[in-house]
Amino acid sequence: MADLARIGAELGVPDPPVTEAELADRIRAYRPELRGTPQARSAARFLLLHPPLPLVARGPYGVLAAAAASLLPGWARRPLYLPWLPVTETALVRPAGQAVVSGIRWATSAPAPGSASG
Repeated sequence: MADLARIGAELGVPDPPVTEAELADRIRAYRPELRGTPQARSAARFLLLHPPLPLVARGPYGVLAAAAASLLPGWARRPLYLPWLPVTETALVRPAGQAVVSGIRWATSAPAPGSASG
C-alpha cells in the first residue's frame, strides 16, 4: 500500500493513504457524497461497455473492467445498477482478470539478464 501511495504522490495525489486502514477511512469519509446519479451510471456504462479503445484492446480491457467491477462492494454497485453474479465472478471473471494482468506483466517485463537476444 505504501508503494501505491508513493506513486500516487508522484502523480499529484495530495496526501494519499499509506495503509489499508487509512484507505478504508478515506473511502468511509467520501461515502456520504457518492450518488448513483444518471451521470454516474452513464460514465460506468461508457467505461464498461464503450471504452474509447481500438477493437483489439477491448477484449482484454473488458475482462479487466469486469474483474474490477466484481470487486466493488454492494453499496457501490447498487446505485450504478451493476449486476452481482457471485458464482460467475468468483469462478470466471476474477481468474480471467488475473490472467490478463499476468499476461500484461509478462509482456511488459524486461528480459532476464543473460537471456538470449536472438
